[in-house]
Amino acid sequence: MNRMTTKGSLSEKQMGYLLIAPALLIILIIAIWPVIRSFWISLHDVRLNDPTKNEIHETYGLDMERYVNTLPNLLRYLDREANTAQGTDKDQLLGMKLQIEQMRDTLGQTGEVAARYQQIDQLLLAFKPVPQELKYVELTEEQTDLMRNTLQEVEKALLTMANQKLLQKPEGAVGVIQGISSALIEPNYVGFAYYKQYLTDGRLWAALSNTLFFTVISVSLELVLGLWIALLINRQFMGRGLIRAAVLVPWAVPTVISALMWKFLYDGQNGIVAFLFEQVGLLDDMGTLLTTKGGAMFSVIFADVWKTTPFMALLLFAGLQTIPQSLYEAAEVDGASKSQQFFRITLPLLKSSILVALLFRTLDAFRVFDLIYALTGGGPANSTETISVYAYKTMFAQMSFGEGSALAIIVFFCVALISIGYIKILGADLIGESRGR
Repeated sequence: MNRMTTKGSLSEKQMGYLLIAPALLIILIIAIWPVIRSFWISLHDVRLNDPTKNEIHETYGLDMERYVNTLPNLLRYLDREANTAQGTDKDQLLGMKLQIEQMRDTLGQTGEVAARYQQIDQLLLAFKPVPQELKYVELTEEQTDLMRNTLQEVEKALLTMANQKLLQKPEGAVGVIQGISSALIEPNYVGFAYYKQYLTDGRLWAALSNTLFFTVISVSLELVLGLWIALLINRQFMGRGLIRAAVLVPWAVPTVISALMWKFLYDGQNGIVAFLFEQVGLLDDMGTLLTTKGGAMFSVIFADVWKTTPFMALLLFAGLQTIPQSLYEAAEVDGASKSQQFFRITLPLLKSSILVALLFRTLDAFRVFDLIYALTGGGPANSTETISVYAYKTMFAQMSFGEGSALAIIVFFCVALISIGYIKILGADLIGESRGR
């Protein structure tokens, strides 16, 4: 075939890149973009339970809606306290009010703050929502320092007066200050601080250790049992179709339903599985199955093996179907035993299928979340907490999206390393097979 191209036409290599460009774009959007976004969030201190950090902020700013809502309350509070005070106490309260007014006027000199203040005030008086484009205004670092220092001085003075019982409503002193302080927004970029923090985080390493232990043990057991089941259903016997369908039932059960079912079976008072384990001597007390570290880890591994072994068996069974029966017939003619046929024919020809099955199951087991979260919640004492469960708790229970995103990126890199390792092994195996042919 002539590979020469005329001037102005595309080469075969360029045409190939052009054809795969849409697929690469889809992969970039679907797979890579969420990772990039999570990495970007992990570089910031984003906390949904903190109104000043519930978004990514690169500059200093002011939440105008909160500022307009709280500033008048602070001025009215100081005015009421000043009206009931006398002498130097009254002068001190009026001086605080003057400080706040001067702060307001200084911020209003920029023009944008003053204009938005009026707009938002009118919207709030009319009980209308504040548009997002009006809500935040950018401040300089000097303006932020002025506002923070003024509020701190006023707060300190009010607390002193409250301790001396010089205020009519001392309980409102801190509330009004904190209300307006929460309108201040500071840049929440922290860089790689979370990643440095996790390098010395004992809980992370414990979660990673639990994850690796769970993955290695469960996948190893599933491989052995899955291969045995695959060899069994690959044989010719009556009712083989029914057995094949029945084997897949555990895998077809939704994971959360499966976890809740096993949680009931493991129950220390009424669980039939816990009772049977106690009767056969595996447990001293059926109540320890989900309440001890070793028992809880055994429980989640046992439940996972029960559920996902059929998936492993299905993949290996598909590989067994590709092995020609003539090879076994020739081996029998040569006098090879069943074990020799297994180690000389079945395993070598099933190697690629085993690697693919291990790849899928290892990635799935390393990212396990729903089974453990529904069954043990990561307990007792975090003994079954995997890195995915840890990330979920950090992100959604503690509402710390920055820290949770950092954990998600760590999970991504671990999964990527596992995938690269398996793909290199699988690729080398396939190249070796092609050369052997």
